[in-house]
Amino acid sequence: MSAHSLATAPRTAPASRRALRGLLALDAVVSGGNGLAYLAFPGPLGELLGVGRPTLVELGAVLAVYGLAVGLLAARPEPPRPGVRAVIDINLAWAVLSLVAMELWFSPTTAGHVWIPFQAATVAVFAVLQFTVLRRMSR
Repeated sequence: MSAHSLATAPRTAPASRRALRGLLALDAVVSGGNGLAYLAFPGPLGELLGVGRPTLVELGAVLAVYGLAVGLLAARPEPPRPGVRAVIDINLAWAVLSLVAMELWFSPTTAGHVWIPFQAATVAVFAVLQFTVLRRMSR
């Protein structure tokens, strides 16, 4: 090992762990907040986005629970890899299914055509960043 790698190794693991926990915490806040908004305002948001009220209530409940679970994972000093991998996989599935649902099941308004891909992209970015940090931690 070089002197440089010895000097940076102790900092890399804690910094990566902090970055991962921060990404998970941000994911929890965004997902949970989105879910609470869907639960609190399913009628107005449904009309705005072109998504049915019952669907938004269901999605809101799922997102609120998911946000809580991801928040609990982020609160751990060292989030377990299988849990983080599950978050990454769920985020990727959510991003893809959002776009599929927009095309096949929903009748989105103009706002919905903007919001649904935006939130799918946001979730996909979380997944990519979480994967990148997790991969860096395994080196």
